[in-house]
Amino acid sequence: MTTTADATGFDAFAQAFRRHAAGVAVITALTPKGRPVGFTATSLASLAAKPPLATFNMARIASSWPAIEQTDHVVIHMLGEADLDVARIMAGPNAERFDGDHWEPGPHGLPVLKNVTAWMLGRIVARTNVAENAMIAVQIEQGALGEPDEPLLYHERAYRVLGAHL
Repeated sequence: MTTTADATGFDAFAQAFRRHAAGVAVITALTPKGRPVGFTATSLASLAAKPPLATFNMARIASSWPAIEQTDHVVIHMLGEADLDVARIMAGPNAERFDGDHWEPGPHGLPVLKNVTAWMLGRIVARTNVAENAMIAVQIEQGALGEPDEPLLYHERAYRVLGAHL
């Protein structure tokens, strides 16, 4: 087996996680003043089925953190191949993420992205600070499915879709 030189600390972490393909999700919320915020997240995970809990992580220096820190509800969106443009918008400049008609107000007035493969409304039940980051646990209250689509993945610093199915 051929390997590169051993890395330590951040370099080892960054190298390994670049090779770990992850599904792309978008988390949206509202600021206390009612402005929509959102960000792409590859850290989304199922936490439990009963009660239905999900978790995601984010940096507490992220532009969306103040809203996540102060809100009770978020919307979690699962993206598919057809949502590549939306993923790029939501990973782009903060001030431009809600320019356009790719979203609409949903439950509690929260921004819901249109035509995603699925979305879930969740109530934040825990925020745990870890270093300069936070783990957020959300209890799912409702949701909806969109059209089936190939999953959108993030791998080696790029969006990708699955190849052949095994």
